Amino acid sequence: MANTITADDIRELFSQAMSAMYQQEVPQYGTLLELVADVNLAVLENNPALHEHLANADELARLNVERHGAIRVGTAHELSTLRRLFAVMGMFPVGYYDLSQAGVPVHSTAFRPIDDAALARNPFRIFTSLLRPELIDDTKLRERAISALALRDIFTPRCRVLLDRFDEQGAFTQAEGEEFVQEALETFRWHRHATVDEETYHALNNEHRLIADVVCFPGCHINHLTPRTLDIDRVQALMPGSGIEPKTLIEGPPRREVPILLRQTSFRALEEPVLFAGSHQGTHTARFGEIEQRGVALTPKGRELYDRLLGEAGIGKDNLTHQLHLQEVFKGFPDSDVLLRRQGLAYYRYRLTPSGEAHRNAIHPGDDPQPLIERGWVIAQPIIYEDFLPVSAAGIFQSNLGDENHAHRHGNASRQAFEQALGCPVMDEFALYQQAQDRSKKRCGLL
Repeated sequence: MANTITADDIRELFSQAMSAMYQQEVPQYGTLLELVADVNLAVLENNPALHEHLANADELARLNVERHGAIRVGTAHELSTLRRLFAVMGMFPVGYYDLSQAGVPVHSTAFRPIDDAALARNPFRIFTSLLRPELIDDTKLRERAISALALRDIFTPRCRVLLDRFDEQGAFTQAEGEEFVQEALETFRWHRHATVDEETYHALNNEHRLIADVVCFPGCHINHLTPRTLDIDRVQALMPGSGIEPKTLIEGPPRREVPILLRQTSFRALEEPVLFAGSHQGTHTARFGEIEQRGVALTPKGRELYDRLLGEAGIGKDNLTHQLHLQEVFKGFPDSDVLLRRQGLAYYRYRLTPSGEAHRNAIHPGDDPQPLIERGWVIAQPIIYEDFLPVSAAGIFQSNLGDENHAHRHGNASRQAFEQALGCPVMDEFALYQQAQDRSKKRCGLL
């Protein structure tokens, strides 16, 4: 087909359009973007070595376009249609998250790019949660929720036509791709008109605020967009000065020399005016702003150590005390690239230097990369963690939905049911990182 548009181009257009839309809908998000951009610039100016490292690792170009968003859907059909929609953008379901363990009645996956070039171009991610109506204790309320969801269609008719066309053709023309972005955007737009009456809304809201957010509106409005910062502690400290009230704690690991996994914070959810069926006015609280700082992806061994230490650390009352306590507990987690590689705790991408290229014949499969790194033949770069932390994700959900939510009974992990609703298995994030590391080793002759 002549004049086709790539999945990367469509994803780029879509993420920019969504960011522009969210900036209009939630002006504080625009303030947040400015704050993060200023902090990132200051970090790079004050740390030339980091600037050089990010440039060499192709990380610099993606930093300012990088975003993750989060949405919540109500039915298997909505989830499987989203799978088709995100596939057009080169985004695929990675990982399974059972948030019922944290009292949130959903389970989730992250739609994101999976290959190195696509991630370097634009690592847009959408954390997508599916409601679990079986966790609504009240039978009548559960039936009302299911009935309300059955009456809506979160996709425009034209979006559905374009999805079918894409499935038939396997690609879009430039014009079709641009039209698709505009039609797909409507699914994620905020609608202040609720689809239910005030009484139903409050009943669902009292059961769990997130249930009301999923069930009571015409679409799966984006409930946050997240820029990536190089210094989350600085952003957290500066937020109040910009008129943004941050949540109490930065979630995830402590500040380190070698950042690992993901740290995130957010500002409190906004109270927004809504119009219920029957023309009653009210408010709804769900949408907020979030910031993240990403580090190296951990291996299963590294993740096990991280989970154990995080469990030991517990949760603090204020951020300063919590971060100091975390740093103390995490002294048991090696904080240098050499140790992380040597102990098999994190994933790295290897590449030959010009000197290494000249000595390619002296490099053999199975060689220990460390002496070659010390000799200046090989460079090892941390593979950025592209996914989410179940505990952290749930923590952000809870802190923004109000702490008064009663804990739901924990649903058993229901990955099989989730994958059935999705229409395919979710990908294993550890396997993706391992493959990326192995590919780089092969290119160097180390594998």
